[in-house]
This record gives sequence, C-alpha cells and structure tokens, in this order.
Amino acid sequence: MMIVLVTGGVRSGKSIFAQEYINKIGNEITYIATAIPFDEGMKYRIKKHRDSRPKEWKTIEMYKSFEKLESNTDFLSSDSILFECMTLMVSNLLLEENIENADYEKIDIIERKIFFEVEKIIEIIKKYNKNLIVVTNEVGMGIVPSYKLGNIFRDIAGRINQYLAKESDEVYITISGIPLKLKG
Repeated sequence: MMIVLVTGGVRSGKSIFAQEYINKIGNEITYIATAIPFDEGMKYRIKKHRDSRPKEWKTIEMYKSFEKLESNTDFLSSDSILFECMTLMVSNLLLEENIENADYEKIDIIERKIFFEVEKIIEIIKKYNKNLIVVTNEVGMGIVPSYKLGNIFRDIAGRINQYLAKESDEVYITISGIPLKLKG
C-alpha cells in the first residue's frame, strides 16, 4: 500500500502523470471522480477525462460521504484508487455552504467538516490496504484572490494539500507536463 500525491497548476500534466503512474502500480483500478457537471464547460471536461481513461477502469462519482466506499464493490475489488481531484472536492463542499455571510468561527467549522472527509478517505484506504493516488491543484503560487470565497478556498485547499503531502509516501509536482519528485 502506498499513498502518492500529485500536485501542480492547472493543465500542468497532473492527470496524465497520475494515470501513467497508477497503471504501473495497479492491477484493478478504480477512479474516484469528484467533479459535478454543473454547466456545459464542466460536462465537456468530464467527458474528456472519461475518454482519456482506460475502459477497464471502474469509476465512482462522489466527493463526500466516503464511508459509503466500505460497501462499494468497485472500491472493494480494486487494489489501486485514483482520486481526482481534491481541489474540486474542496470547491464542491465549500459551495454547499453560505461562505459569503459566514464569520470566521463558522469557516473554521466548515474547514473541519472538509478535513473530516479527507481524513476519512485516507483512513479507509489504509484500512483496506489500497494504493491511492490523489490529484490536487497547487494553490499557493498564484495571485491572492480579491474576494472572500477565493481566499477561504485557497487557505483550506493549501492546508489540505499540506496534510496530504505529510500522509503521502511520495509527492510529485508537474510543471509543463514534466513531473518532479518532491518526496519519497
């Protein structure tokens, strides 16, 4: 069992690298997709991602309630899980909340709820002795957002990425399609 984190900017080659990597270590692969098809652009991106994956991979679409994996036959029958994308999961969970009107104590509670989901997926992966590759966006190298939701997202996603890097056996960053090993 190993946990691998793949981070990088948008369109940096994270997905391609993660797919190539999991093909090397996994026999029975399940892809956990966290995207929600909320508009035509996202529907198109989801279709492109589906088309890029091998047809024999199983797909589970979910971004929360990971305890349900313990009764999911696709998850249980796989030895390796590709989780894409952590930052989309964070976005989905944040958008379920009324962040714009929340005070910072409420934001701390929301962050704890998001961390609970991240910790749950790691706990389940370890319990069932699966390989896990997590794809996430590097959010700490860009412009500081000028709006509250953007700042909250960046801060929470950054802390989650730090947690995942600590929990991971290997960490990679992709830049212009080139993966660089940071840990492991």
